[in-house]
Amino acid sequence: MKIFLVGDVIGEPGRKALARHLPEVRERHGVDYLVVNVENLAGGFGVTAPTCREIVDLGADVLTSGNHIWDKRDVFDLIPAEPRLLRPHNYPPGCPGTGLHVGTSREGVRIAVLNLQGRVFMPPIDCPFRVADAVLAEIRGQADVVVVDLHAEATSEKVAMGWHLDGRVAAVVGTHTHIQTADERVLPGGTAYLTDLGMTGPYDSVIGVDTQAVLGRFVNALPARFETAKGNPRLCGAVVDVDPGTGRARSIVRVSLPAAAA
Repeated sequence: MKIFLVGDVIGEPGRKALARHLPEVRERHGVDYLVVNVENLAGGFGVTAPTCREIVDLGADVLTSGNHIWDKRDVFDLIPAEPRLLRPHNYPPGCPGTGLHVGTSREGVRIAVLNLQGRVFMPPIDCPFRVADAVLAEIRGQADVVVVDLHAEATSEKVAMGWHLDGRVAAVVGTHTHIQTADERVLPGGTAYLTDLGMTGPYDSVIGVDTQAVLGRFVNALPARFETAKGNPRLCGAVVDVDPGTGRARSIVRVSLPAAAA
C-alpha cells in the first residue's frame, strides 16, 4: 500500500498547491492513505475549522501538526470535534486532544499515525522517545502499519528517532524546518526514513514567510510583522510503499512538484 505524507502546508498558497497537485500524485503513485501536516494551515500559523475542512474535503485521512497547533483560539473547540486532527502526543497530560490516530484504509488495512514533537531547540515537553515506546506497547495488535511524524528542529534528533524505531514502524518522517532533505532511505529493519518532508507552500520566501519582512529582522534586528508569501507554491512530501502483511516499508520516494508542473 502507498501512504502519501505531505510536509507542512503554509497558508492559502500551500492549500492551493495541495489541491492542485494531489490528483497528479494520487494517479502517479496510487496513493491509498493521505497524511497532511497542517500546523501552518491558516495564514501560516495554526489551523481553523474552515481551513481544516478544506484539507479533509481533499481526502486527507489524518492531519498532523506541531508547536503551532495552539496559535488559533478556535483550535480548542476544533480538536475535540475532529478526531483526525492531531497535536503532538508528548504534550503533557491534560492538554486537549491526542497525537495518535488509528484508522482503516479503504482496503481494510489498520493504520496508526503517531504525531510527536522534538525537544532540542523546541519548547520543553515530554520525551518523544519514551512516549513512542509507550504508544507502540499500547497499540500492539491494533494496527497493521504505524507511521510517525516527528515535528522537530534538530536533524540529529530526527535521525536518532529513525534508528530508535527502526524495525518497529513503517516510517519515520520529519516536519517543521520547511526544507525538504534528500536523505530518504529504508533503514535496515524496514523503516522508511526522511529527515524533513519539506514545505507545501510558497518557495519565493523564507520558509514560507514574506522575504522582505524576514530580511528586515535579520539585517536590522527590528521587529517585523510576518506575512505568508505567495510566490512559487510547491507541493512537497514523500510516498512510502508499505507491505501491510509485515508493516515494513518497501520504498520511499520524495515528492516535490513546482507551480509550473503539469
